[in-house]
Amino acid sequence: MTTLTLVRGSITEQHVDAVVNAANSSLLGGGGVDGAIHRAGGPEILAACRTLRAGHYGRGLATGQAVATTAGRLPAEHVIHTVGPVHSTTEDRSALLASCYRESLRIAADLGARTIAFPAISTGVYGWPMDDGARIAVSTVRAEAAAPVEEVRFVLFDEAAYRAFERALAAD
Repeated sequence: MTTLTLVRGSITEQHVDAVVNAANSSLLGGGGVDGAIHRAGGPEILAACRTLRAGHYGRGLATGQAVATTAGRLPAEHVIHTVGPVHSTTEDRSALLASCYRESLRIAADLGARTIAFPAISTGVYGWPMDDGARIAVSTVRAEAAAPVEEVRFVLFDEAAYRAFERALAAD
């Protein structure tokens, strides 16, 4: 059975097998979680992402998909990059957000990861409402997490995000 835990802090400091990066489609770094992971992980992550872009991901990574690289200098073995959807009030993109969690878990299992840390995907600059993002994250992970993944850790940057995920865990 997979354990779901909440941590308030920085995803770049998590000692896990895999950390999930809320990446942009270019895979070449950006702001928020993406920028923090690239800065803390060092040039090895960017080099691995450039290799991906030179190969199968020449046009970038599609929204809802995931791919793994080295974690560089992070205290993790792998970074799983996933591109969350930008929130829309006119189009339901929740299946794409759920896909980010599902595909990241699939990649983690393929890597043999026992522990994985997720940020609150799409809830920053992409504008997804935190309560809904937490609900989608928790329900998807509960439905999809399987061996070898033993622990899924949601790493939340501030108290509001932590509380939203706490409510989602209690409600699901």
